[in-house]
Amino acid sequence: MATYLQAVNISLPNAALPHIQATLSMANDEVGWVFSSYIAASAVTMSITQWLAGRYGRKAIYQAALITFGLGLVFDTLATTSIQFVLARILQGAASGPLVPLSLAILLEVTPAEQRARMGLAATACSLLGISTGPAIGGWLSEYYGWPSIFNVSVPMTAIIFVTMAQLLGEKRQDRGQAFDFFGLTTFSVGMIGLQMLLDRGERLEWFASKEIWVEAIAAVLGFYLFTVHVLTRKEHFLRTVLFRDRNLLLATVISFVLGFVLLPTLALTSPMLEELLNYPVDTTGYMSVPRGVALVGALVLTSLAPSQLDYRPFLMGGMVLVVYANWLMLGYSPGMDWRPIVEAGFLQGAGLGMSLAALARAAFGTLDPKFRPEGSALINLSRLYGSTIGIAVVQLFFYANTQAVHIALAKHLTPFRVAANTVGSIAKPSLAALNGIVTRQAATVAVIDQFEILMFAMLAVIPLVFFLRKPRPSG
Repeated sequence: MATYLQAVNISLPNAALPHIQATLSMANDEVGWVFSSYIAASAVTMSITQWLAGRYGRKAIYQAALITFGLGLVFDTLATTSIQFVLARILQGAASGPLVPLSLAILLEVTPAEQRARMGLAATACSLLGISTGPAIGGWLSEYYGWPSIFNVSVPMTAIIFVTMAQLLGEKRQDRGQAFDFFGLTTFSVGMIGLQMLLDRGERLEWFASKEIWVEAIAAVLGFYLFTVHVLTRKEHFLRTVLFRDRNLLLATVISFVLGFVLLPTLALTSPMLEELLNYPVDTTGYMSVPRGVALVGALVLTSLAPSQLDYRPFLMGGMVLVVYANWLMLGYSPGMDWRPIVEAGFLQGAGLGMSLAALARAAFGTLDPKFRPEGSALINLSRLYGSTIGIAVVQLFFYANTQAVHIALAKHLTPFRVAANTVGSIAKPSLAALNGIVTRQAATVAVIDQFEILMFAMLAVIPLVFFLRKPRPSG
């Protein structure tokens, strides 16, 4: 339940964004913060979960995370401005970071050794199910009970988990003297946050005409530079060098980043397109995301249950090609279409992502020393999370830039003289305004399609990496 709760809250606001924007006066270019703030905060705290649990106790950290998560839910509903809402999402995301690794550790501890692989699969499926069902649940709740209900519904679930763990979960500590590389984590986080803010705020502040953008750019460059030097000059750090010596894990990390780059940004683009350009109600928008989620989880489970003797590389290649094909279908979207092309493309993309994620796990850990698998799993998860948050920033950035460019290209033909030549009588200003609205809608549609093209080419770029993966070792 905790794993599902953490995941579903990533995408719950997706279909409800029109209601949230209207209430909080949130600008269009601030919408991406609803997702990226939660994911980025989660990635940072997830990195230090093992150290926190070893120093203060697994149960104490787990319950503290649940309490903080509940407070974040309450603050979400009390927010009256977009900044307050984003700060509440940051708090909620930071609290969600420890929930997934600690939940998986608890599950594996109470599961017999021969069933741990299936338990890990169940946890992954539960997480992806949460991300996939979030838009449908959020759209339905916000349409009939108001957008605060999408957060209120999670409060009793959080309380149930807290009470259950308080009664049944035993405390467990590892070595209190365990060291953690805070310098490495800090420099890497500063680099990522600086890059994220640069992409999120650049268009609004006219890029390097703003001092803020210069500060964020310097922070990103300096953070990544210090982290790179730190990695090259120190034997042990929070991302062990030995992990990057395994070719399969290194390539899988890059591919996982791109899968994350496609997974959530597609949701972030599709819902606004359905609601603002095709005029679907928010609950219907949420329902239309269900086939994608069903295909994703179903393909993940079926691919994972395939015999271990099979080479997983063809499954990985097939899944990635299917994602590319689904995004190619999205290039045919138009304002005159019905729901069928959207459901079809979403279903195929979900199936491709599910196949790819399952096959990627086998490829990543098939050649890795088992003692490094927990850290390798954390690396894969972090790469997918950062892929999602960077992907959302990139598609939002290019969406608004492309909308303006296409609008200018179309509107230059919309002059009173050109219109009057094909119209009987005078053209009033309200009529010209209506025509301008049509042009804006067309420009936004073209811009959305352009972003699906970016996602398609991102996936195409990493498909050749599959040929460099080593064949996994046979399992004992």
